[in-house]
Amino acid sequence: MQASSPPIPSVPAILLPLPDPNVPEGACPRRTRQDIDLLLLAIEALDLGGSEAILAAAKELDLQNIIPNRVALWKLRATNPLRRNSQRRPLSLTEGKALVVITCHLARRLTVLVRQLIFAYEQLVEKQFSPDHNLRLSNYLERFRAHFRSRMNPKRSAVTAYSSDEKLNELALNLLGQLLFCTGTAGSQRLWSSLFDGEVS
Repeated sequence: MQASSPPIPSVPAILLPLPDPNVPEGACPRRTRQDIDLLLLAIEALDLGGSEAILAAAKELDLQNIIPNRVALWKLRATNPLRRNSQRRPLSLTEGKALVVITCHLARRLTVLVRQLIFAYEQLVEKQFSPDHNLRLSNYLERFRAHFRSRMNPKRSAVTAYSSDEKLNELALNLLGQLLFCTGTAGSQRLWSSLFDGEVS
């Protein structure tokens, strides 16, 4: 009796609205991998239980076949070439979609906080004050800088570009804007498409 081939895993329904861009080998390009990981880093800086929240969201969204545990999550995020222990394995489009859907899910939960921090920053700029004049904003920026410096490879030129607190603050604030972009209607589709700007042939 001939052995049957293993079943082809079906794509979770929540990922179906995200189209497959025309990219080489059906894998996420370098910049896409980098941007997804940085957005998750910003979520971790906003939410002290961020890494646990990512795993809980994977379970809640029925994405456990893609992200079953902490090790699997680390492997996906380590496809970011800027990481200290970056993995040479590709990030498939399905894996990238799962991370994007989780990012948007968590960003929606953090909408009020993200809006408050962006508003606080705009107020400080208007008054020509530095971010450390707002405790919550200062705490977010401090945690983001600490996460970035502990996880990214300082020998990479793209990382050395963020060697100063000011540059890292700028990156952290830009990521807040991107997270807010994720929270609106069709946020997942909009974020997913934006991650391939200039990458699709």
